Amino acid sequence: MTTAPVTEAPRQESAAGRKPGRDRYFDLLRALALFRVVLYHLTGWAWLPLLFPSMGVMFALAGSLMTRSLNRPALQVIRGRMRRLLPPLWLLGVVGVTGMVLQGWGPDADGHPGWWLLHLTFWIVPLSDPPYAEGLPGIHGFIGENWAADLAGPLWYIRAYLWFVLLSPVLLKALRALPALTILAPIALAVAFEQEWLALPGERIPSALTDFSTFGACWILGMAHQEGILRRLPRYIVPSVAPVIALAGLWYALHHDFGTGNDLDSMPLAQALWSFGTVFLLLHLSPSWTEWPRRLRPFAGTITLLNSRAVTIYLWHNTCILIAATLWDRLWGFPLLEQNVPGLLESVWPVLALVWVLIGCCVLVFGWAEDLAAKQRPRLWPTKEPGLRARGGRRRTVPGS
Repeated sequence: MTTAPVTEAPRQESAAGRKPGRDRYFDLLRALALFRVVLYHLTGWAWLPLLFPSMGVMFALAGSLMTRSLNRPALQVIRGRMRRLLPPLWLLGVVGVTGMVLQGWGPDADGHPGWWLLHLTFWIVPLSDPPYAEGLPGIHGFIGENWAADLAGPLWYIRAYLWFVLLSPVLLKALRALPALTILAPIALAVAFEQEWLALPGERIPSALTDFSTFGACWILGMAHQEGILRRLPRYIVPSVAPVIALAGLWYALHHDFGTGNDLDSMPLAQALWSFGTVFLLLHLSPSWTEWPRRLRPFAGTITLLNSRAVTIYLWHNTCILIAATLWDRLWGFPLLEQNVPGLLESVWPVLALVWVLIGCCVLVFGWAEDLAAKQRPRLWPTKEPGLRARGGRRRTVPGS
């Protein structure tokens, strides 16, 4: 399983019942999560998920937004969430699958043409991981080999997110009936998997259940926050309990050879505990900003852009990283640079800048799909909050919409 974040597409809901301050706080958390994911996938620094558990944060925010929408019929909400999530995935599939087929991937690639065609449907509705070709050659000087694996790497989150959306009506009913038990159930499942009390055959079902056991508690925490369940707790509970849970996850990781190549991604239980404790604290803070704090105002446009194109950025960032790294490696072929500025060629920061330039290009080329999915007018570079049509034909801005 590869860490990395998708996120909510731009929201187009009724203005009634909105909490603009909380939306701004959530938008800030989502933007930080996206930046951290890109940096982590470029560098592989094991401490970054400890600094900010992006995936737990993203699932919690999505769970909160899903709960806010469930005051409408559940099927209508699920259909709306799927509509916003899938078109950007389809664009990725058109480009990726076409490239794989042109490089020789096809029905006879694994000797089972029927299964190949059936599995391709997961590029349409990702109830399981969409297939991809392994070991494909790259394009010399432009993109490295086995590029399809990098392109498909983030898709586990799309599949997990889709299942969380489908399960949310049931989870909400359980949360209202048995809040503590419902929130802690995924953690208990993570313990059962870690202790090998549960074992399931195959790969697809255990993978989906592992994702639920790892991040399900964060999704349900977001739901509980939106329902007001967390606010009913005595103020001292969260600051007292959340650090203990997070430190338990850290202790478990440190006692299981935590480090580069063996970080939280490969330790579901440690990831579940650390993410749960951190998200618990972040939701407890949840400041009400009626407007952006002064120090954040210069970044308001960037934060809005990241949120408006979160799905596009998430889906394409791995490919952008691979292309940026391949292009940057070409500079080693210039003796003048190799002899005089080897430190610059080895630095990660110029590559990070190039990655974000490429991500910006993807936003321009593919980002419009998110606007169409949200039934909004397509925008190339959405740095302002979208407006909703008010009565009388005038437009009014809805913070966080």
